[in-house]
Amino acid sequence: MLKQFAAIGLSSSLLLLSGCDSGDTPALWKEYALTGAYTAAISEQGNYSAIGSFNHGGSLWQTSNHERLYNWNHQQDGFSIIAASAFSPDEKYAATADQQDLVLWDVRTGKPEWFWSSPAEIMQMDLSVNGDFALLGLADHTAVYFDVKNGGIRRTFRHDARVRSVDLSQDGRLALTGSDAYKARLWSVETGEMLKQLEFSNVVDTVALSPDGRYAFCSGSLDKAVIWDLTSGQTLHTLSDIASFFQQRVSYLSARFSADNSQLLTGTAAGLVQLWDVQSGSELRRWRVHRRDPYGPVHAGVYAVGFGQGKYYAISSNGIMNELQ
Repeated sequence: MLKQFAAIGLSSSLLLLSGCDSGDTPALWKEYALTGAYTAAISEQGNYSAIGSFNHGGSLWQTSNHERLYNWNHQQDGFSIIAASAFSPDEKYAATADQQDLVLWDVRTGKPEWFWSSPAEIMQMDLSVNGDFALLGLADHTAVYFDVKNGGIRRTFRHDARVRSVDLSQDGRLALTGSDAYKARLWSVETGEMLKQLEFSNVVDTVALSPDGRYAFCSGSLDKAVIWDLTSGQTLHTLSDIASFFQQRVSYLSARFSADNSQLLTGTAAGLVQLWDVQSGSELRRWRVHRRDPYGPVHAGVYAVGFGQGKYYAISSNGIMNELQ
């Protein structure tokens, strides 16, 4: 009888876990890349998206009507492998990068403004207001604050391993980095001083700063994911905790705080998008991104998430833009 009860309990637990992995379907989905994408980014107000596709290189899209505005490649004849992309907070500029080269684009005209070579392979990047500076996470164990319009490195942030994820505060004063050394670090851009550090049990593959610079989201690959209070230096909430039996191991690929800092939108490697309340740490909504083959075994990872026009957006690795309501 006891064994029967235990079996029923285990079955119920497995059902609970599988049920928790479900989510609402997108209100609308549009194809941005036919065979999938290497990278994607959504602008701060959600008006634009950039994508680096398998078959046509880089491109800029207007999200309101899902119109492809410009092709963005680093060479005139041929397509570039776009490994990273980012928008300035004011949506005036965007940057695309292959493994070594960085191009700054004017969003309004679609024309390239500047072209530079990076000192090492670019893992991820973020742009400052007006596209003046870029924070680059590099494979040579550094993150650099790069002067995009004049050239040259203004600040170097040294790490113990590759810097896989980066984010700049909107005022350009703080830099947040995540490395393969299992650490998330907060830096002063002005002085180069490391202000705070948070340790994980695996590589830190996603970091994000709130617009006011008070909160951060940091997550380790198949490890815990937290909302970090940067004023106190303490973990405010643990969103995914592998110490709990009932928690699945989750890898978050993308995160974005809302403009008023009250909500957090995250996307996982398994195609789940979640909306969180920053103050309480509670989950408000969840969605499952569109899959090209509904019966296929592979989920599409969520490369970028964003807020805008009263909607939520998510671009997945299968090249699909998802509108979530």
